[in-house]
Amino acid sequence: MIDDYSERHHAFEGCFNFRDIGGYLSQDGKRIKKGLYFRAGRQDRMSDKDLLKLSDLNISTQIDLRRPDEILQQGKGPLEEMGADYVNIAVIPEGGSDQLSRLVGDTGISGKRYLGYLEFGPSSWLRLFEILASKEQLPVVLHCTAGKDRTGVSTAFLLSILNVSRDLIEADYLLTNLDTERQADFIEESVGYPDGYDRQAMIAAAGVPLTAMKDFLDGVESKWGSALGYLEDIGITQLQMESIRANFLE
Repeated sequence: MIDDYSERHHAFEGCFNFRDIGGYLSQDGKRIKKGLYFRAGRQDRMSDKDLLKLSDLNISTQIDLRRPDEILQQGKGPLEEMGADYVNIAVIPEGGSDQLSRLVGDTGISGKRYLGYLEFGPSSWLRLFEILASKEQLPVVLHCTAGKDRTGVSTAFLLSILNVSRDLIEADYLLTNLDTERQADFIEESVGYPDGYDRQAMIAAAGVPLTAMKDFLDGVESKWGSALGYLEDIGITQLQMESIRANFLE
């Protein structure tokens, strides 16, 4: 379904899963503008060559979905020093990972776990879409650590506002699995695999399950009717959604 991965993916040497959602078509035939929204993993390991390429993207806002302890351990990355506004929106709060496991069980990456994110309340999504409704704060890089789970759910909500089909939302999510081998190579060559991991285990950990986004969206639809139904229920206004569409759609 997505045949332009090499064009939308930015193969940085020290940052993975960094790609543009621009170019996707909405169900009413409008196209998402390129160069406005990049979904990504952590950027703190970028090379000097990477930094030159990153500067060409002219990022205005870095939206960091990680917990404060992750940021402390990994660092913010280079964008703030390049002049971007830095915003931390912790989708999973401090201690939230343990709470998720108690809530949904030890499921690993799954649609059920993604649905658990919503149990932490609406503040993350309200802040996120407030930013995306503001043209002055674009382009953005939105990321977590790996750029696949918290980033994947956030991007699915945005693509839903932009009236992108569910099939395409799920296909965009699965593009994560195309950059896992590079990431495994980088980890092996830089810090080495964690205890108990070999190459295949590292590739699996960097990827996403084939049905996780489908299961997440099925769960949202069963409770709220649609992703838009959830977003409306938590207080994202029609005016904000129209501003987001005006910002992102050609």
